[in-house]
Amino acid sequence: MHHNRVLGQAQDVSKRAAWSERGRIRRLLYPADDGSTLKVSVSRNKNSPPVSLCAIGERGICEPGRFLLSRPEVIVLKNLVLAVFVLAVLPSPAIYSQDVGELGGARRPTPDMKLKRDWQYKRVHQLALRYILLDRAAEAQTFLREFLDNHPKDAETHFLLGVYHAHMGDVDTAVTFLRKSVELGLPAERIAAGPRELFVPLSDHKFIRQLQDKYTSIPLHGPLVGNVTDHSASIWIRTAIESPVSVVVSESDSLDPSRRVDSVNTTAQDDFAAAVPVDNLKPETVYHYGVRIGDGPIRREPHWHFRTFPVAGRAAKFTLAFGGGAGFVPANERMWKTIGTFDPLALLLLGDNVYIDDPESPAMQRYTYYRRQSRPEWRELTAQSAVFSIWDDHDFSTNDSWGGPLIDKPIWKRRHVWPIFHQNWANPAYGGGETHPGCWYEFSIGDVDFFMLDCRYYRTNPRAKEASMLGQVQLRWLKDRLRESSGTFKVICSSVPWDFRTKGNSRDTWNGFRAEREAIFSFIEQKRIEGVLLMSADRHRSDAWQIERPDGYDFFEFNSSRLTNQHVHATTQEQGALFSYNRKQSFGLVSVDTQGADPWMMYDVITIDGEKVHSLKVRRSQLQFE
Repeated sequence: MHHNRVLGQAQDVSKRAAWSERGRIRRLLYPADDGSTLKVSVSRNKNSPPVSLCAIGERGICEPGRFLLSRPEVIVLKNLVLAVFVLAVLPSPAIYSQDVGELGGARRPTPDMKLKRDWQYKRVHQLALRYILLDRAAEAQTFLREFLDNHPKDAETHFLLGVYHAHMGDVDTAVTFLRKSVELGLPAERIAAGPRELFVPLSDHKFIRQLQDKYTSIPLHGPLVGNVTDHSASIWIRTAIESPVSVVVSESDSLDPSRRVDSVNTTAQDDFAAAVPVDNLKPETVYHYGVRIGDGPIRREPHWHFRTFPVAGRAAKFTLAFGGGAGFVPANERMWKTIGTFDPLALLLLGDNVYIDDPESPAMQRYTYYRRQSRPEWRELTAQSAVFSIWDDHDFSTNDSWGGPLIDKPIWKRRHVWPIFHQNWANPAYGGGETHPGCWYEFSIGDVDFFMLDCRYYRTNPRAKEASMLGQVQLRWLKDRLRESSGTFKVICSSVPWDFRTKGNSRDTWNGFRAEREAIFSFIEQKRIEGVLLMSADRHRSDAWQIERPDGYDFFEFNSSRLTNQHVHATTQEQGALFSYNRKQSFGLVSVDTQGADPWMMYDVITIDGEKVHSLKVRRSQLQFE
């Protein structure tokens, strides 16, 4: 068959299917009419079968003998197998837009294959997984074995060796390593969650089946509380199989009396995750809750409770935590327990929340989310403090990246990164939705309005003539919302620092987008919008800055981004920071009181050990025009 004809069929199928490519293997997932998903793989690897076909059912497991196809789908399948086979031997098929240079103005993502510092634990196992996904099996095994020799009790290394042996088809050895990882402390739900495509060769093993059965009515991940208001909330859950999920809420810790919320279904298409909306709640009230999955019992834990926010627009007192730079480091996951001791009403995660650095690989993205979501420290905190998140470069693409001004190019923005981000949080919104995808949104706590920015999806090359970080749609949204806000404080949250002095001459911060920053600041001054305060992340330390303005009040910036990271950036007192701290992992604790004559926001830097090392109080009277 002529290549163009086959590619045309492939492009038609791809409108409904999801394509992926790793090394010498190309795969396609096609949703069948019976609810299952057909998976076709074509490999040029001598250790793998040349063509494999299976159906992924509601359990998320690949079942080679299960095919329920309509006649049109049989025809599609014949063409699909042939199309994928030809795609496997063609050097650069046109449907892979990156391969023909159609990046849409984005920076090409190039995952770093060099472990520059062996003490950056967050990178170690991502490198090993990247070797496996690229079908560089020998390098993966050598790397993991060498790391295991130096860290014989490291659970994550045993887990990745299980993934490696599953990839090689050595089922018994794979299960041996996975069992050992659990013995060493790895949460068993990590294996039940997957990423499932990595464990397809193990799908019929008793160990995997038992795990799937165990978690049929137990949350794999979550519950996580998000999208809290003065009258509502969302409870996010991931399940082991496709299931209806319902929530019961009560002001009593015994859940008696309680109110049941209508169920939401988890699906394989959404990675078995869903957020259950809970409405008709009272403001400033503690609610206890339980979760029911399928026909299982209502499950609850003592820490499953949350507080609704103060009445929107009304003066209030509250505390929140914020930060970024949360690479996965088991020894530092205790940070989430430290934050919990301060009982924050909300947790704002301002980017570099999981460190993916591989936007074209859904498996890598899910792997990095799962290892955080399975940690008990994380689960306890996020089951009770409302979580609001945005991404930065390491969650969105790779280091110092920009996505370009287009919605659909590069293809991985809308196809992988945005939906997977959506699947793993419970935010109030995700940019402009399908029309203008992204991660920006707003929310309010009492009379304080928060504007969470997306600094990557539409960012252009900072050296472009009219460089933009936000894009026209988001910039217009921000200006409109600021003008309409009546909040005593208006907090603009950016994933990168506002102050130009934070990162030397780097153009990755607002330093690379000076004209757009000036447009925002000048708009605030021209419209005489008072009470604006800035928050940000990115730099692996905790800073405070004061940005002087000749034609208005000075802007104060709270910056913190070393929640769990080992890697650290130098302090910046010499560059003009009001204070700068990097000795230990830290987060920002922000206390707010708008009930007095001169409302204030207090920023305290708290270490992983709970020590207060710096403080800055900003009063409302400092954020107004003369």
